[in-house]
Parts: sequence; structure tokens; C-alpha cells
Amino acid sequence: MRTVELVCSPGLDAEVRAVWDRLAAAGLPNLARNTHPTNRPHLTLAAVDDFPPGVERRLAELFDIALPMPVTLDRVVVLDGSAPLVWLVQSTPALTALHAAVWDVLAEADGHRPWHAPGVWVPHLSLALRFRNADLRLARAVAGGQRPTGDFDAARSYDGTDRTVTPLTRLR
Repeated sequence: MRTVELVCSPGLDAEVRAVWDRLAAAGLPNLARNTHPTNRPHLTLAAVDDFPPGVERRLAELFDIALPMPVTLDRVVVLDGSAPLVWLVQSTPALTALHAAVWDVLAEADGHRPWHAPGVWVPHLSLALRFRNADLRLARAVAGGQRPTGDFDAARSYDGTDRTVTPLTRLR
């Protein structure tokens, strides 16, 4: 599987990681426990089985124009289905347009994950992968009521087969 992800600017990244750490200190599920070097706060735009030829270049061209993109985080919720604890990302016309453009670039790819599809996708940053709805009130208190702002300042692809990342933006 290959993903297309936006990564957070350093300040926003630090704020999300601080919540991961506070969740851990409170004994709640969290992503701070995942110490793999590829683990960092990110917004997944799409996931497919593999990239067709030329897709990485086309995505890089798209992201080089669109980024950095301002972002504001919203409330902390538990998503239905796989039950991740997430910090919702406020959707903007620019983010929605970028998401649709990524899907256009990936039109010929196999194995699109339907939960990322335009019209279904819920933009978010993950805080914990498995979370009980009963602990949501405590998680919200631990996360605090702030609505952090920052930027998505780069894009990458995660390769689930070999657990590596590939930048999808040029060095600025």
C-alpha cells in the first residue's frame, strides 16, 4: 500500500506530539508508543495499492504549488468503524480542492481505499488507533480545548510494504 500524506509544520507537529504524550501519561491509548522513525502527525489524502508510473512526479508538482497550506485543528472525536481517536482538521476550499486533485492524479491506480474518497473522507490527524468511546471525555480533557493552527508544509508517501517514506515535495 502507498499513501499520500500532508505533514505538519514543526510547531503544529509539536502540539500534536504533546497530546500524544499527555494521552500516554494519562494511561490512554496513543501514538507516542509507536517509535518507528516514520511515525509523525500527518493527514492522509489517499491510499492505493501502488503508484502507476509518473504519479510521484505529478504529485510533487501539485504539492509544490499548493503547499504550504494553512490548517486549523478542530475537536477531538472517536471515528466510527475502526475507532481511532482523532483531531479533526477544519476543511477549507483549498484543502478540498487539493484532495480532489490528488484523487484525479491517482485515477489509474488500483486499490483505492474508499474511506479516503472525496465526499466520504474525514480530514483528521490521528491521536490513537484503537480507542474506547467511553474514554472520549477524558481524552478531550487531556488534549485540552485549544484549536491549534499551523501549516501543512510538505507531502510524503508511506510504503506499507517496506515501511519507508518518500518525499512528494521538493526541498524548499
